[in-house]
Amino acid sequence: MLSNEHRTLVKATVPLLETGGEALTRHFYQMMLSEYPEVRPLFNQAHQASGDQPRALANGVLMYARHIDELEQLGPLVAQIVNKHVALQILPEHYPIVGACLLRAIREVLGAEIATDAVLEAWGAAYQQLADILIGAEESAYARNAAEAGGWRGARRFRIARKEAESEEITSFYLQPVDGGALLDFQPGQYIGLRLVIDGEELRRTYSLSAPANGRDYRISVKREAEGRVSNYLHDQLHEGDELELFPPAGEFVLRDSEKPLALITAGVGITPALAMLQRALASGRAVHFIHCARHGGVHAFRQWIEAQAQKHPQLAHYFCYSEPREQDQAHAEGLLSQQQLAEWLPAQRDLDAYFLGPKPFMAQVKRHLHALGVPEQQCHYEFFGPASALEA
Repeated sequence: MLSNEHRTLVKATVPLLETGGEALTRHFYQMMLSEYPEVRPLFNQAHQASGDQPRALANGVLMYARHIDELEQLGPLVAQIVNKHVALQILPEHYPIVGACLLRAIREVLGAEIATDAVLEAWGAAYQQLADILIGAEESAYARNAAEAGGWRGARRFRIARKEAESEEITSFYLQPVDGGALLDFQPGQYIGLRLVIDGEELRRTYSLSAPANGRDYRISVKREAEGRVSNYLHDQLHEGDELELFPPAGEFVLRDSEKPLALITAGVGITPALAMLQRALASGRAVHFIHCARHGGVHAFRQWIEAQAQKHPQLAHYFCYSEPREQDQAHAEGLLSQQQLAEWLPAQRDLDAYFLGPKPFMAQVKRHLHALGVPEQQCHYEFFGPASALEA
């Protein structure tokens, strides 16, 4: 039970987390992943190496400590965490491991003089409160997925029905359930969790669903990352007819119903969830401005498909920007997406809904541009492919 004294002690640690939270979470991950190999599949090691995962956890812990008295102030953070957990199938038995390692990390990094028994007791109670909230929300999602038409709980085997190269870097995989049963519906913008075993090691990843729900198959479009163990395995080792395991769709970053003009602004593989959003919007007759940035034409996926949609739907305006164009490339602009260029491509009326996805520097830039151009902040939506972090950082 989290007492008032516990809350006071937790809030007193906020200044320490502001200055040393990342060191604490880095130590936490090193300890947990070395001592509890059973949780390693739940974490992308590339995000550990880059520091993205420790930074994201440090930010989450700091936000929780700041708002321990008013958890509603956490806003979308809890929903983001729950959806990522559901996509990777985080279960109640994982929480005690995380809690024990977090308390040990607090003691070992801050020292016994600061991390006293009373402080650890307070953090233990605070962690249990958060764990109970997340476990309850995740169980509701698991039960809902299992109860809905075509739904399931845990892993379900799927077969690669088709594999199609979309660019020099991106390949699409069309996945159909091996059991031949119905398929759970999903919202444009959601993602799916995959479980693979590579060289005897279990790995889990999430990938955006790049085509709208059709009741027959799921499509993911995967970019080959230079050091990506899973992406390279999917590209090189898995072929049509091969099987893998999927967890049900999840994600709170979805296209919201609106009659306002829609701007979909993407870069690189960030185009994938926007494709399903685009199809939903076009079917409703909504005006859409589709803006995509790529290095060059060789890595620009789905260009011909977008252009074909523009031929069918006069309410679709589309623009492409190449930062490193090849000699034969044709784009509407070259270089990085500037505020002036974005202003020309957006509707003159700034009362619009903007969804943007891509590398973090790109999203930070677009967020600044949209603010400067007068697009209301509450109508600007984005999501991180990896661990969430502050775009302004």
